[in-house]
Amino acid sequence: MPVNKVILVGHVGRDPEVRYIDNNTPVASFSLATTEVYKNKNGEQVKTTEWHNIVLWRGLAQVAEKYVKKGRLLYIEGKIRTRSWDDKEGNKRYTTEIIGDNLQLLGRKDDDTSRTPPPPSLNEEPSTVNNDTTIDDELVQNDEVDDLPF
Repeated sequence: MPVNKVILVGHVGRDPEVRYIDNNTPVASFSLATTEVYKNKNGEQVKTTEWHNIVLWRGLAQVAEKYVKKGRLLYIEGKIRTRSWDDKEGNKRYTTEIIGDNLQLLGRKDDDTSRTPPPPSLNEEPSTVNNDTTIDDELVQNDEVDDLPF
């Protein structure tokens, strides 16, 4: 049975760009950096950073719009999707994205002082939201979630 599952923990590279498509469906996109640190054969520490294009839909897009900021540490679960299109010159272009199904805001609430007020659950424990979550103003409704993240 094929599996397409990605788990990333990294820092947000830019504030999410949120747009509304079709029937006012929100879509958020931003970059996430993951860094691997290792020692090479000369014993020198080497850091390699990989940049990932993250796409979140519906409720997760709304959460990203409110709480995800550049520099924030995130846990993202999702799947890899590569899509193609033709650019203005007719060249075939490709992009690879992570379509997020689950999002956890990591770190302590005082890690990001630009957000006022912080959501109540952003304390020492991570906050989790999955893509089944829908947000209506300040109300989160999800039959499967008993502990709401905010």
